[in-house]
Amino acid sequence: MGGRRGFIRKALAGAGIFASARTLSAAEPAEAGRPAEKTSKAGAKPAPASGPPVLVQTPDVPTLAPEMDGQTKVFKLVAEPVRRKIAPWKTIDCWGFNGTSPGPAIQAYQGDRVRIILENRLPESLAIHWHGLEIPYAMDGMPYISQKPIAPGAQFTYEFTIHQDGTFFYHSHSPMQQMMGLVGLFILHPQRAHAPVVDHDFGIVLQEWAVLPNNTVPNTANMEWNWLTFNGACSPMTTPLVVRLGSRVRVRFVNLGMDHHPIHLHGHTFAVTGSEAGRQPQAIWGPANTVLVGVAQARDIEFVANNPGEWMMHCHMPHHNMNAMSDLLGDRMMMTADTEDERALRQMQTLADHVGYEHVHHAPIAAGANKVPGFPQDAFMDMGMDEAVAKPQNNGLPRNWSAMMMGMMTLVRVLPPDFYDLVMNDIGNGYVAPVPPVMQKHVHAHPEGSSR
Repeated sequence: MGGRRGFIRKALAGAGIFASARTLSAAEPAEAGRPAEKTSKAGAKPAPASGPPVLVQTPDVPTLAPEMDGQTKVFKLVAEPVRRKIAPWKTIDCWGFNGTSPGPAIQAYQGDRVRIILENRLPESLAIHWHGLEIPYAMDGMPYISQKPIAPGAQFTYEFTIHQDGTFFYHSHSPMQQMMGLVGLFILHPQRAHAPVVDHDFGIVLQEWAVLPNNTVPNTANMEWNWLTFNGACSPMTTPLVVRLGSRVRVRFVNLGMDHHPIHLHGHTFAVTGSEAGRQPQAIWGPANTVLVGVAQARDIEFVANNPGEWMMHCHMPHHNMNAMSDLLGDRMMMTADTEDERALRQMQTLADHVGYEHVHHAPIAAGANKVPGFPQDAFMDMGMDEAVAKPQNNGLPRNWSAMMMGMMTLVRVLPPDFYDLVMNDIGNGYVAPVPPVMQKHVHAHPEGSSR
């Protein structure tokens, strides 16, 4: 326990949890296509040069375990209504599979025979398409063409043999049902891991939701989206990706929505190594730190996690970097054009009281802020709610870390070996570190003309 307390104390004191780690220098660029040859120096456990690939982790979404029927892997999917908490103060009524939206990840290997038994508990018919999979025509999931729609209360069995590998997904072939949440990852692994071998592999589904104030059901016909999620959660509810310093990391993105998403990673350079059609040849890999994940596309990125820190990974569309500030608590709206400082602070406190976290004053503003055209824009949007989103993966993050974590984003935590092991042990044991108290509250200077 002393080690954990020391870890958190050092992080909060600003000493940095990375003091013992070798930092990235100008002489060591993060070459995205390079094998992780430095992992042994940093203390990571090098992956074998050849062997089975690591399983994909899907933060905030479960992986569906198969049953075996001889040599066939049998997956049971139930399409049903789902209540999904996407933010500490927002729960939506969407549709999904097996109690979650996105649906659970399915993982299989080249050569596997798979059988997916789908039960329809929705009030209307549906069929499931296996996006990008090369399978028999009768299994394609196109209603009225390759199969009859699956009626409410009925079952349908899809069965085929896997011969591809890469990042794929499954979804309803009704557009409105897709926007209600009927999508899930379908990861096809090669028999032997691709080189360079990755130590960590993650999968993330990108979704948009149009949920009007005082409503819980997405408006699937709307063309304006006010909630943006990674694996069904808005930041800061998204679970960070925790990786060991020096390891090689793959992140797979799938987009089933109405918007394209330029995903940007701080602090590292990566290569795009795969698409919804499978792995790309290394000859076309190139360095990048932003990848555009278009509608109905998948993109795999890989990088060496050789720069320690807590790195944001997010969509770079400005409106996708935020939650719906016009729908904080039903009829209580926060508008960016609201220039009354006191009113804005009261709304923030109401939200804090409702959710159950300690409200910390937002970022400082100038005494004469109201004299500047355009104020306010971001000053009222800082919402540190560390207590409301506390989980083992967040242990050791600095106080108020969640204040500007909003919308379609998460953190990639690149931790030195000893601290990585400590956090992973916390994750395994379910230990959530207490959120440290506020050391000093900011004294806010009210702008002229504002209510006091």
